[in-house]
This record gives sequence, structure tokens and C-alpha cells, in this order.
Amino acid sequence: MKTFEFTLVLEIDNIPLEEIEDKLYEAGCDDALLSFRNGIAYLNFDREADDLEKAVGSAIHQAESSRLPLKVKRIEPSDLVTASEIARRLGRSKQSVQQLISGVRGDGDFPVPLAGLTSTTLIWSWQEVADWFFTKNKIDDKQICEEALIMKSWNDVLALRDNQALQESLENVKVAMNKNYNVIA
Repeated sequence: MKTFEFTLVLEIDNIPLEEIEDKLYEAGCDDALLSFRNGIAYLNFDREADDLEKAVGSAIHQAESSRLPLKVKRIEPSDLVTASEIARRLGRSKQSVQQLISGVRGDGDFPVPLAGLTSTTLIWSWQEVADWFFTKNKIDDKQICEEALIMKSWNDVLALRDNQALQESLENVKVAMNKNYNVIA
């Protein structure tokens, strides 16, 4: 068994703190610390499990079966990262990451940002960045890539689960793109 650290961000109704803590504890979240930031509730876990997927899955299940009106909205650490966060997660200097991003160092094929090209802060997918660093032999721990994919996948599932309109919209877009442009198989 290994201990995994992660955070569940919660959407929760206005309930007395003691009631929240008691019901989460009774549901099995005794390895989590309930905190609030800017009125947003979150659970910081140090969960023992065979793997990250099981740790996160069991934490979500226990939190949501706590008989509280709460929903897990997302998991952190997030897949969305800035250059500074990339440097922090990899233990590198921000300058070395900036040089890889700009192509001053390396092959000049750093992953394309997901957002921010027209603003001051570029945002990447941590999963894509971690895979790139591993593929380029700049990190040797494949587990970083696997855990990045697991966290991204859980967040994608949570986002889709809570947004039926988005699910329907995605199906319509997929059909239209396939019909008009033969883009999606």
C-alpha cells in the first residue's frame, strides 16, 4: 500500500461544520482534513491504497455517500498548469522550463498550451507536459505520467457527470463534425 495525497473540491450546502465533519468521518473520510478557502469546501486526503485510481475513487464514493448534500466537483492537483507550476511539480527552475517552452533549449516541440495565447498567462495540460518530459527523457518516473492521466481522467468524468447539457452538446458536435468534415471517426 502507498499513501496518495490529493484534494477533493466540494460543492456543499450551508451546513454546520460539526455535522459535516461527523458525517464525513462516519462515511470513511477519516484520512482527510476538511478545509475552506474563499467559502469553498475541500478535503485534503492522505489515503492509503494500491494505486491512485482506487484512492481517488474510494474517496469520492465515501464523501458522496456521507448523507450530506454535497458533490465532488473536481480533484486537485489539477491538470491545468502554468510554467511556474510545471517548474514546481518537476523541481526545475522556471527559467529552464521557459527555455523549453520557447525552444531555446530542446527540440522546440514543447506541447501547445490549452489556453492563454492571447492573455498574459499560458496554460498547459499537466498530463501532456508530463508525457512530453518523459518521452524526451527529461524525467524517468513513468508514474508521474500515469498519475497525471488518472487525475485528468477523474476530473473529465466529474465534469461530464454533472453537465448533461455538455454531454448532449458534445454528441451533436461530434455528429456534425463527422458529417461535415469527416474529422471524428
